[in-house]
Amino acid sequence: MITARQLVRRFGDHEAVAGVDLDVAAGEIYGFLGPNGAGKTTTVRMLCTLLSITSGQATVAGCDVATEPGQVRLRIGVALQEASLDPKQSGRELLHLHARLYGLSKSAATRRVTELEQLVDIGDALDRRIGGYSGGMRRRLDLAASLLHEPTILFLDEPTTGLDPVSRAAVWDEVRRLNTEFGMTIFLTTQYLEEADELAHRVGIINGGRIVAEGTPTDLKRSVGADVVVATVSGDTAAACSALRHLDGVSSVEQHGDEITIAVDNGPALLSPVAVALSEQNVTVIGLTLRTPTLDDVFLDVTGNRMKATDA
Repeated sequence: MITARQLVRRFGDHEAVAGVDLDVAAGEIYGFLGPNGAGKTTTVRMLCTLLSITSGQATVAGCDVATEPGQVRLRIGVALQEASLDPKQSGRELLHLHARLYGLSKSAATRRVTELEQLVDIGDALDRRIGGYSGGMRRRLDLAASLLHEPTILFLDEPTTGLDPVSRAAVWDEVRRLNTEFGMTIFLTTQYLEEADELAHRVGIINGGRIVAEGTPTDLKRSVGADVVVATVSGDTAAACSALRHLDGVSSVEQHGDEITIAVDNGPALLSPVAVALSEQNVTVIGLTLRTPTLDDVFLDVTGNRMKATDA
């Protein structure tokens, strides 16, 4: 659905995007992460035809971004970080206006607004002025506007920035539903690593204008280290360490006082065998914790920095 080959964008002498390659499959949620100034927003704006390409090539929904921008726009929905909503209009008025601008007839526009009213759970607020909407309602309305023409691909630029946890969870549910029920391809930029981990089938991390890591969240997290089980015990720790080293799936065992650190291939699956092995050695287990690598660990590994909300 989305391809890019050696995509470049320069602003004077500054190369904001320096040869990005992308392949996003139909029905995929692709998470796009990057620190401030990495080229994330510039890449998205080129794919959405809002910014011209300096060199390279990109196609969206089978249409060339540079030579067929009008055809691209008919096939995509875009909800940018700053929603362009008229505070003096009601939500219904705004949706009808957008639908008519997309060329829908009056009857088709009314039908789509009714469908979207249910889809994004706008409720009674749809007939109130947008100026009185909460941040979460504005996000939902902007999402509804981006879906009026039934796009093939949806671009979401940091859709939950500034939302409270309840509103953020509601947007997550809508994104999942659009993907699972309608098979919509979604290109998601986000400043929240948890959001990418929860929603994205694959994640791309851009830094310095280039893609520096790409893969499923699970594969990326596995690439930076094993799961670690930490056992705090009392008793014969030497015998316990010896028993643990013979367990399948254990790659290393280290002892520091009454604390044993066990590196394992699959932490959740190994918790029980580790507990049983310790019990068989007559060791009293005071505490047993599991730590798995996070996307923040991946981000630190490939960019040298931790992801911060202010980076967006």
